[in-house]
Amino acid sequence: MAQAITNKKSKIKKIRRSDYPYTVAQAAANGDIATRISFLILGFGSIVRKQFVKGFSYLVLEVLFIWFMIKHGASLLVDIFHLGGQEQQKVWNDAKGVFEYTQGDNSLLMLLYGVATLFIIFAFICLWVVSIESAYKAYCLWDKGKKVPKFKDDVKSLFDSNLHAFLLPLPVLGVVVFTILPLVFMIFMAFTNYSKLDSHTVIFNWVGLKNFAKILNFSDAIGSTFWSVLGWTLVWAVAATFSNYFLGMILAMVINRKGTRAKGMWRAIFMLSAAVPQFVSLLLMRTIFSQNGIVNTLLINNGIIDNAIPFWSNATLARVMVIVINIWIGIPFTVMQVTGILQSIPEEIYEAARVDGAGPVKIFFKITLPYMLFVTAPYLITTFAGNINNFNVIYLLSNGAPTPVGKTAGKTDLLVTWLYKLTVDNQYYNLGAVIGIMTFIVLAVVSLVTYHNTASYKDEEGFQ
Repeated sequence: MAQAITNKKSKIKKIRRSDYPYTVAQAAANGDIATRISFLILGFGSIVRKQFVKGFSYLVLEVLFIWFMIKHGASLLVDIFHLGGQEQQKVWNDAKGVFEYTQGDNSLLMLLYGVATLFIIFAFICLWVVSIESAYKAYCLWDKGKKVPKFKDDVKSLFDSNLHAFLLPLPVLGVVVFTILPLVFMIFMAFTNYSKLDSHTVIFNWVGLKNFAKILNFSDAIGSTFWSVLGWTLVWAVAATFSNYFLGMILAMVINRKGTRAKGMWRAIFMLSAAVPQFVSLLLMRTIFSQNGIVNTLLINNGIIDNAIPFWSNATLARVMVIVINIWIGIPFTVMQVTGILQSIPEEIYEAARVDGAGPVKIFFKITLPYMLFVTAPYLITTFAGNINNFNVIYLLSNGAPTPVGKTAGKTDLLVTWLYKLTVDNQYYNLGAVIGIMTFIVLAVVSLVTYHNTASYKDEEGFQ
């Protein structure tokens, strides 16, 4: 059986390798003169094979790219290396009797346009590869005496075998422009001194790894803050993820048990609480537990306490509060997530376990929990990543407080809320970019390592 599976996999691999034979390397080695000319003049091979619309389209795009690089692209690439240095000048005009301002450099725009130019170059390289592969494919079909597709054939294929080529370009373009380009721009920014420090908000320069060294340095004020915030971020993410998960699972099991009456009503109640906008719930809880809030007022008026409890001004209390309130607003979502999974566990397994003398605790740890973890491991990882970037809960509840004097981050700040304060409040854009990169690294490492060690990944179809 194992040998049959191995042979089947090797056969699939062979099919996949031969399924797309038209590559640039094969075109260079086996193509005719027209195909090789296409390496320099895009679309030439397609035009020779009478694919005029396709060939001239490639040629026009190449001409436009060359024109752009000569007109703007080359200078934009040069600008990205030096990022300018000429500040705006104020010059007195005797004839008009006024001061006039000369145009100065803007390093931010130079960096942005330079990164965009790099993306345009990459897009042209992809176009170059596609045009050569198309020319080589046309040559191979012509050489074998087969019909070379015309323009109308290519259009028809876009709604049939090449439907992906028709549907994907626009979404991919959106992802590139609105996701990948800003990310690359942010990564580049992390290697500059773009900040209000020494007034480097208009003209700034490359500083290499200086910002990373500052962030990772324990003895530096920013560095010590980073490690403190990182530690709390990980503690928060673990506590917020698993408290919601296990408490929500237990609550779902209680509702799902045979002896529970009005199951639909209990689920509807939790669904209604989840339907309330989160920012409303968070702001309400912040007000309730404030210094002069309902809780402190009732406790003082009833003589239970003499002084208001510092829910948001004491570091330990504030951290406990954000975790507890996150449990309150997060459990309804967990109940909804796991209810369907609990109902899918075969009742015969539970009956067999009870016959063998297993109690509720043993059944939970031997049957329910392994099944749930197998099915929901990817969901747990996603929730963990979401909690690391859980801006709403921290910002709306505590705003990162309490914040020590002279510090840029509070005791309940996560990396994401600290990043917000560094960029919006303090204008340390370069350090904010570094924090963004470090957050991504932490998320990527934890998520990939965790997922690769789950049963869901190791034995995707082996759970029984």
